[in-house]
Amino acid sequence: MSTTPRAIATEPEGLAQRLKNTCAEAFFLLMQRSPKLLALHRNQRTWTLLRVALGCFGAALVVLPLGLWNGYITAVFGLALFVLSILLPPAELESGTDRKARELGALTVVSGGQYQPLAAPRASTQLFISPVHVWAMDKNLEPLVVINTGEISSLRVEPSFDDWMLTVRWSDHRAEFLYKGIFAERFARLAEESLRQANLSVQPKPGKHRAAGA
Repeated sequence: MSTTPRAIATEPEGLAQRLKNTCAEAFFLLMQRSPKLLALHRNQRTWTLLRVALGCFGAALVVLPLGLWNGYITAVFGLALFVLSILLPPAELESGTDRKARELGALTVVSGGQYQPLAAPRASTQLFISPVHVWAMDKNLEPLVVINTGEISSLRVEPSFDDWMLTVRWSDHRAEFLYKGIFAERFARLAEESLRQANLSVQPKPGKHRAAGA
C-alpha cells in the first residue's frame, strides 16, 4: 500500500523530554547491537545493581574532586553518569514486545520509525521480522501494515530533509518509514540490514548503499 508522509503539527518537546528520548534511542540501538547488554537487561538483580553502582559512582565524581583544579570537568562527567543511571529503563524480564515476537515467530525486532497508514496520523512503529512476514506494529502492538518478506523487491534508505526514510517495495505495494532524531540514519540502516538478512534475494545496488556514519 503506497503511503506518502506529510507534515503533522506537533507541540515542541521540552529539553528534559528530548534528553529522555535521545537516551531511549541510544539505549534501543545498543540493545539491538549488543546481545550481552540485552541479556543483562533481562536479569533484574544485576541490572538494578548496575544502575545503583552507576549512580553512586557518578555522584562520587561530582562531590569528591571539587577541590582539585580540574575537578569541574570530572564533576560534569560524574553528573552525566548519575543522570544516565536515572534515565536507564528498569529491568524487563519479558516485555510485551517479547511475547508478541514469540507469538508471531519473529526472529528480529527493530525500530520502524514512523509509518503513516492511509487517512490516519503517522505512528511510531516497531518492525517484527520473520522469514515469512514483516509486521509494522504501533505502540499498542497492533499491525499497521504487513509485508510478505519473500516478495520484497527493493529496499532504499535516503535522507528526507533533516530525517531519514526507509522505503520498502513488494509486489505492487510500497511502505515508507520515517526516522527522526540524532540516530535516525543508524536506525534506518539497521532496519534495512535486518530486512535484507530476512530476504537474502534483495541485494544492495553497487554504489547505492553506504555504511552509517560514526
